[in-house]
Order: sequence, then C-alpha cells, then structure tokens
Amino acid sequence: MLMTQLHSTSIHELQWPFCFRQVFGLLTILLSLAACQDAAKQEVLQRERPNVILILTDDQGYGDFSCHGNPYVKTPHMDSLFQRSIRFSNFHVDPTCAPTRAALMTGRYASRVGVWKTFKGRHHLREGESTMGEVFKANGYRTAIFGKWHLGDNYPFRPMDRGFEESYIHGGGVIGEAPDYWGNDYYDDTYFRNGKPEATTGYCTDVWFNETKRFISKSEERPFFIYLPLNAPHGPFKVPKRYVAPYLNDPEIPEQRAWMYGMVASIDENLGELREFLENKGLAENTLLLYMTDNGTAAGVSFKDGKAGFQVANGYNAGMRGRKTTPFEGGHRSAFAMYWPAKFGSEERTVSSLTAHLDILPTLIDVLDMDWEAPLPFDGQSLLPLIDPEAGVSFPKRTLFVHNQVAFGKNAVGDQPQKYLDYCVMTEDWRLVGQALFDIQNDPGQKINLAPQHPEVAATLQEAYEGWWEDIDDQFHEYCRTIIGSPKQEVVQLDCQFWHGEKALYNQRHVRNGQLTNGFWDLKVAQKGKYQIELRRWPRELDLAMDAAFPTPEQNPELEFMKDQARQLPSQVLQPVHAKLELGEQSFSSAISPGQKAVTFELELEEGPVELQTWLTDGDGRTWGAYYVYISLAN
Repeated sequence: MLMTQLHSTSIHELQWPFCFRQVFGLLTILLSLAACQDAAKQEVLQRERPNVILILTDDQGYGDFSCHGNPYVKTPHMDSLFQRSIRFSNFHVDPTCAPTRAALMTGRYASRVGVWKTFKGRHHLREGESTMGEVFKANGYRTAIFGKWHLGDNYPFRPMDRGFEESYIHGGGVIGEAPDYWGNDYYDDTYFRNGKPEATTGYCTDVWFNETKRFISKSEERPFFIYLPLNAPHGPFKVPKRYVAPYLNDPEIPEQRAWMYGMVASIDENLGELREFLENKGLAENTLLLYMTDNGTAAGVSFKDGKAGFQVANGYNAGMRGRKTTPFEGGHRSAFAMYWPAKFGSEERTVSSLTAHLDILPTLIDVLDMDWEAPLPFDGQSLLPLIDPEAGVSFPKRTLFVHNQVAFGKNAVGDQPQKYLDYCVMTEDWRLVGQALFDIQNDPGQKINLAPQHPEVAATLQEAYEGWWEDIDDQFHEYCRTIIGSPKQEVVQLDCQFWHGEKALYNQRHVRNGQLTNGFWDLKVAQKGKYQIELRRWPRELDLAMDAAFPTPEQNPELEFMKDQARQLPSQVLQPVHAKLELGEQSFSSAISPGQKAVTFELELEEGPVELQTWLTDGDGRTWGAYYVYISLAN
C-alpha cells in the first residue's frame, strides 16, 4: 500500500506540470482573445467617436457677425453654422489673446496657469498644466494645431510639448512679431512645423485651413482633434483686396475697418469650404465643430470720448460698451457655437446662462465621454446640463471673473499682476466693473452705475473678487522658465519680446528701428555642462552683421490696408563695440569688431533656475540688450 501510494503520488506530481501547462495555455488563449476583443471594441469606439475641430478667431468681436446684427459685414457661412448650432449668448473669455488661449487649453483661470500678459515672458503656459491637446491624445485622437499658439515659442511651452502631435504655427502672437520668422507678412511666409522652419505659399488664413484639410485626409484610422486658432482678423490688416472691395466705398466704414471686414470675409469663405469638404468626406454628421472668438473686437468700433468711457460712436458692437482690453462687456463677451448634427441635431438652440472659455475642456470631456482624471482642478464647469437637459444634472449659479493686465505702450509696474486693475465680477444679473455696478439684464450697454442704489450687491461682488484674487495669486511670483540644455530643443532662440523689465520690444519693426531698451530672460538649466551663448542684433536667418542695416521692406499696395509710414522708416544702424553677458553670478564681456555678426561666449552652467541679461554698447556709451540670443550645449 505504501509503495502504491507513493507511486500514485509520484505519478500525480509528474502529471501536474503537464496539466498546468495545458491550463496555462488555455488561459493564455482566452486572455489573448479577450485582449483582441478589447482592442476591437476600442477600435470601434474610436471610429464611432466624433472628430473635433475648434476654430478660434483673433480680435473678431461678438458684434463682427452679420447673424449678431452687424449691418455692414457679411458672414453667410458663419451665419449658417450658428443658425444650426447650440449658440451661447452669454459666453465670456479674457479681454486679450494669450490669457484666453491659456484658459481655453486648461479649463483654469489664465493667471492661475502663468499667463496674464501677451508678452514679457508672462504668456508662457506653466509647465505641468494639462492641456486640451493632452486630453485628446490620451483618448486616442490624432491631435494638431494650425495657426496661432501664443503660449510660448520654446520648450516646454510649444504645442508639440503640450499634446499636439502635429503643429504648424507662426511665432509669437502676431505674424511679424520678434519671435516670428523674419520677414513674414501674411503671404508666402515661413512658419514652424513641429519646431522647424518651413516655407509655405499663399495667404495665411488659406494656409491654416488647407493644412486642416490635409490633416483630415490623413486621419482615416483614428478620430482627429484639430485646434484651428487663426491669426486673423488681428492687425496688421492684410488680405487679398477682393475681400475688401465690398466695404471700401461705404462712407460709414473707415478704411481700416474695411480691411478688417475683408479679413473676416476671408475666414468666412474658408469656413464654408471646410464644411463642404467635411460633407464630401462623409464626416460632417459626426464632427463636432466649435467656433469662438478670443476677445472683444479691436477694430470694429470707435468711441465717442476716446478711451475714457468706451461708448460706441461708430461701428457695431451689439449694443455693448468697450472693446478688446477693457473690463466692460464688449471686451470679453465672445461668440461661441457648438455644431454636432449626429448628437445635437441641426436646429438652432440658444443658451443664455453665464458661461466661459474655462468650461469648454470639462464640457468636451463629459460630452465625448473621455477618460481623464484631471490632476489639477478645473475652474470651469461642464456645460452638459445646458446642452442636454436630460442629463439629470443641474447647472449651478455662479460668479465669474475677468481682468486685463495688458497695457500696450506703457511701462510695466513691477513684474506681477496688479490687483484692482481693469477687473469685472460677473453673475447672471450683475456686472461689477471696478467700483461701478451694472444691471446687465436691463442695462446691457452698461450706462447706469447702480452701486449707490445697491451697495450690498456691490459689496458682495467685491468680496467675491477679493477671495478669487487670494485663490489665484499664490504662484504669481514664479517664473515659467524656458528650459535650456534639453534634448527636446537643441538650440533655444531667445528674443527681446519676452524680456522681463520695464519695456520689451514687441515686433520686428521695433527691432529694425533699433530701440534702445533691455531686460532679462528667465531660464532653467536642464543639465550641468558647457553652454554656448550667441548674442546677435539680427536673427540668424538674416545673416547680417551687427552694425548692418536691414533694407526697408517693400509694401505692395495690393496687400496693405494703407501706406504705413512707420513701417517705411529706414532701418536704424547700431554700431556696438562691446558686449557683456551676465548669467546668474557669472559675468563675461568681449569687444566687437566692425562687420561682426555675433558674439559667442562659452561657460559652464549648473542645473537649476537662472536669469540671463545681455548688454551691447556703442562708442557713445549707449547700451541696449541683444535682441536675439541663441543657446545650446557646446560640442
């Protein structure tokens, strides 16, 4: 018996590995089949998910649409879209462009994420903030941006660093600014394809829409998310004259506004062609198309009393007071429409609840049922309850805030946002603009200050502003630093537009005119090592000596809205004889010879944050900063 038992046990032990291998093999097959089924299910879900296109126009105000009552401009394709969409009539953004873009991308107040100006390094979207591009990419979408980014031109701020698989953009916030490729003028420009310069042909708005259609044609296997932030109709007002002709001879339309309307007409035509393209591709029904504007109009109105009261004297502003950069309704109320026939149908619906750009990202996550656990809390609210009343969720009463910290042509006061500067507190019924209180339901033009009659309302809204400011100001002192020495960007180009200091130079005209000013750059060294720092008066692509003049740009009257005398000023010749660089506690200097194109320093750097400033000095002792600096690890 003992021998039999031992023999039986021995056989069982010998058979067990064989049985285990059979079971394990079967489990492996079952798991593989399940994985294939999951993959197939995911593929089906991706195919069924809608494509998404988000169009953002630049400086087109709420009133710059014929469907909003404008009697001058004609926007038939915009009208057609809005008349088939869910329209938001009480939708708000920031009063200027970069802050609106930061809030749109993150669902958080722009000042909270480091963006409260359009230049001076305070337009960089803080590292670590999640973006709309990252959300879509994580959910299997192909992601792209074509047009204007305006949240930083170097790592880690570029769209290619923030979730966009393909980007084709101009530099800075306006074509022709200091960070942009030199000489761009809206026609046949050189833009940046995933960080590398690439020449194109055609008018800028056409280029962005053509890139969009090209990307769609390559996206048959996966759904796509395209962020299409146009630089038009922002000035300078350049557009083929055929779009402007209908407006030039109207005595009620100033010439500059006629050219702005021409830029709107160009966008409108491209929008119609894009929608036709989607129809022909069979994509129109299941593409979520969003259209919005980034701030109030810039050129659509003029005022009775200059900028003192911002009451409209000429032009059309949908009855609103103020325009771009102001805290009045005309500065931040935006057009916004959502069109998705497969989900929402094609009947016009209007949502009048108080909503904002902060709401778009959380709304898209909800409406598209995307998988995303936000690492940082949204300031915005999902608009699903307003879009789908059957969602079973109520939309809360809310208080929203906007402020403007941009003061073009003025010296900065400090290097942090100023409390109480150009702010507005909004509820469904009220607007507190500074110390003035307006009943927005009965006084949409904001003409009557009711603060003396309703001091308790004004006090409540002011208290809300105090709490909001305290909530968002904990990181105001921090710089959003450009990173050098990272393999993500081998050569970092710094330019005078994002100097910190009293006055930064905004565009290439300022550089050409040789304005004598200076500032410093905030940097973070990614790795310890030897770095090469190259100082230039002109950007590398011009290959000019530091004491050379740049030829006066020719102006084609068929392309410019008017002869711009300032742009025709001859280039200012600067003759630096000495260069100096300070980086942290290190200081270096060098003589400059006539005809020299650049001054190059090599120095050892430790990891961590550091500030860089440069000085060029001429024979008369005048000093200014190097307008362009290039930094790379030394070979």
